[in-house]
Amino acid sequence: MDEKSHVSMEQHLCLVCGLGFDTGGILFDRRLRQSMKRHTVTGWGLCAEHRRLFEEGFVALIECDPQRSGVPADQDHMRPEQAWRTGRLAHLKREVLVRVANVALAPDVPCVFVEPGVIERLQAMVGPEED
Repeated sequence: MDEKSHVSMEQHLCLVCGLGFDTGGILFDRRLRQSMKRHTVTGWGLCAEHRRLFEEGFVALIECDPQRSGVPADQDHMRPEQAWRTGRLAHLKREVLVRVANVALAPDVPCVFVEPGVIERLQAMVGPEED
């Protein structure tokens, strides 16, 4: 059922997992045209699970393939819609990431995109998990 209406529930896409979640906002077509679907994605944010991890001091490392990502050569950072995600991700405490990667990271940054192999190298530093 793909009916359109003049009202829609606003959703954002999670920066980390890419899933849509409700923001609690309601969108309204002021001309009362039947122009919107039941849910309308308006931007990026963090779903409840990843918001909780961010508030606990974690930063998500999202592995992306640089060859498949649509980043122009003159651009020094990747936007979420450009990232070709491999499906691998990890969460590190912010202070650990800053110390290990030797980077300055703003306190409002919930995630970073990393090249393939970075997560594996970090896992090798920790060692094998025990049951």
